[in-house]
Amino acid sequence: MTDIGWAGVAISGLLVAIAIALSLWRQLGLERSIAWAAARAAVQLLAVGGLLTVLLDPDVSILWSWLWVVAMVVFAAFTVRRRAPEVPQVFTLALAAFGVASFVILGVLFGLGVFELDARTLIPLAGLMIGNSMTATVLVARRLYDELRDKRDEVEARLALGQPSTEAARPYVRNALRTALTPQIETTKAVGLVILPGAMTGLILAGVDPVDAVMVQIAVMYVVLGSAAITSTVVSFGVQRRLFTRDHRLLPTPSSKR
Repeated sequence: MTDIGWAGVAISGLLVAIAIALSLWRQLGLERSIAWAAARAAVQLLAVGGLLTVLLDPDVSILWSWLWVVAMVVFAAFTVRRRAPEVPQVFTLALAAFGVASFVILGVLFGLGVFELDARTLIPLAGLMIGNSMTATVLVARRLYDELRDKRDEVEARLALGQPSTEAARPYVRNALRTALTPQIETTKAVGLVILPGAMTGLILAGVDPVDAVMVQIAVMYVVLGSAAITSTVVSFGVQRRLFTRDHRLLPTPSSKR
């Protein structure tokens, strides 16, 4: 059912050609970007597939899978730094956020026996957790930085009235967190009614019973929602602490370079 072979992959490439044709027709200028994205995705996925073939061998130590998880955490932190360069020490914050999320999420999934710990479950679940929480992490970092910069007068007025930095920044932290988490919350609400997620679809295509596929998908959606909440919360606290001095003064916040 799912062994489409190289011919199937090549035929599915016609859909990329359609996207390129539509870009040409509407003069979007995205033809090169679409072609590059499709080619890059294919190469990256083939490389990952080859590496997974090795790691999923029963004779290979699971330590290598844990090293892959560490590499994903570091790469994700670099990605956050690249997307939010104006935020002070954002790489360290993102690294801590993804580390905490990994500890909590993987601890629950494997420590409480939701999934059996092996390379086949560890790598995909860690990838889903880290990959889907990156957007929320970037959003909360940039939004909080921009809020404190753009509303500096309000923040300093709160500080002048005797509020500590944590209290003065509270409304802006709350707004940043709401902005970061709302898209994932709305996506979670729409699952099953509007959206058929990839994990469930893939399992059904692979011949798994639909109810079993749905239960796995529910767990996956909870992983994504939980990881986004954890990483964005850790980063928001970190950004807040780095933008205020110990004596509760707001540090200079230069304009973002976008």
